[in-house]
Amino acid sequence: MPHPSAPTRPDADSTHRSRFARYAIYLVGCVVFAAGATLFIHAGMGVDPLDVLSLGLLEHLPGTIGLAQAAIAAVCILLWSVWNRRRPVVMPFVTFLLCGSLIDLMRLADLGWLASVPALVAAILLCAYGSALIIMSGTGIRAMDLLVISLNQRLHVPFWLAKVGIEAVLLTAGWLLGGPVGVGTLAFLVCVDGLIQPFMAFNARVLRLTNHGLPTRAPVRPLAIGVAR
Repeated sequence: MPHPSAPTRPDADSTHRSRFARYAIYLVGCVVFAAGATLFIHAGMGVDPLDVLSLGLLEHLPGTIGLAQAAIAAVCILLWSVWNRRRPVVMPFVTFLLCGSLIDLMRLADLGWLASVPALVAAILLCAYGSALIIMSGTGIRAMDLLVISLNQRLHVPFWLAKVGIEAVLLTAGWLLGGPVGVGTLAFLVCVDGLIQPFMAFNARVLRLTNHGLPTRAPVRPLAIGVAR
């Protein structure tokens, strides 16, 4: 048995560094995405489908964006759990609650100096890059992306098409509830969803980040669906 003062094994150090790196990428992704979502709201030209539903719910129920997104996450996780015959996961729920709460916090900032169109452009880029980071971290993937990845890996639906399809469902439900829909919503569906995979490729090839969430030609594994270990 090794002495308590013996140095940590190199493979253990490597595992800890890898886990820390994934969590760091995840947290940065959450902050970046929340900043983009906040700018979508500020631009006043329509928001992303998740916030259309979140704000639509808040038209009828008391609460915050964070709580509304947490409720949506619970439904997505339940559907994923039944479809994949797995126990519900926790981190995707945390992601929605965290990102929604960050949006609530960021909306307290004074953004009156930022015009609508520049805000919309920045929102698109930030949401796309934040989504790419969250997915690549393999930790706390956004709850609706659990369904997107399952569609991609199980039914071989193209990633972008699966994502647009899931978000179209959120958008329709949110619009019926009175959530804000506009050109910004269309920009999210077309531009953000279209930029996620190029951003993931950029991160992998240029920044040498490992894609833990959507590995190439890999079977469905706990790590690939956002279960932190």
